[in-house]
Amino acid sequence: MATDNHSTQAGVQGELRQDRYLGGQDLTRWNNPLGRLLARTAEKLSTLLGPHGTLILTLAVGAIIAIALTAVFAQVYEAVVQADGVAGLDHPVLDTAKTLRSPAADLIVTAFTDVGGTIGMPLLASATTVSLSLKRRSWTPAILIVTAAAGSLLMTIAGKQLIGRTRPPLTDAVPPFESSASFPSGHSLNSVVIAGVVAYLIILRLKSLRSRVLTAAAAAVFAAAIGLSRVYLGHHWLTDVLAAWALGAAWLTLVITAHRMYLTTRKKHHHGALP
Repeated sequence: MATDNHSTQAGVQGELRQDRYLGGQDLTRWNNPLGRLLARTAEKLSTLLGPHGTLILTLAVGAIIAIALTAVFAQVYEAVVQADGVAGLDHPVLDTAKTLRSPAADLIVTAFTDVGGTIGMPLLASATTVSLSLKRRSWTPAILIVTAAAGSLLMTIAGKQLIGRTRPPLTDAVPPFESSASFPSGHSLNSVVIAGVVAYLIILRLKSLRSRVLTAAAAAVFAAAIGLSRVYLGHHWLTDVLAAWALGAAWLTLVITAHRMYLTTRKKHHHGALP
């Protein structure tokens, strides 16, 4: 029991010493009225639920907001598609992708896109979750990654149910074929969220600007490549991927904000005052 308590305290101290700062910026300092209101609300909740309980509740509320945002975005997306706005790029981009295909390239891209699929991404997320949680002696990485992934999945399901857009014709796609609705691209949305939250957690412990920039760039390139692979293979229209990137970025922002609120409540519990 004493060992467990010591491990927990070490994890909390590590969060307060290292995760509070991003490039010299104290993430528990809120420089706008809305941020300070959120911080005070989180503090009041933490007296009842504790810091981790408040984090979970905040993420749950954020997920509801994200799903509502998906519903609104879906309506806007449908209007754009019907008006043939940016959706006018879908067919030309797919036609261009078809000219780039070859048996070898198709095999490589298919293997890569599977990394962001229903098997590859959960495996990567689980391995990262276990590694970060054990190394930092904290449940926080697990809570953030699992909730981020769950919210991403719910947003994907909601979007597909609301729009039900048909994927590109099978004659224009590379097998294996997929039959679910096209909007939004789940691979693209999940890769932005999972790669983004993992990169964020790693960046918090990096000291040099160069290493932080490289980590963020690697996550961005990975998410971008997953999305473009979906268009190359003819499994999604370009606008499905663009929409997924936007929705994923919005949800990732909410997850990071929830983590900042958690750090603020942790600081309060240890130092006795909000910034």
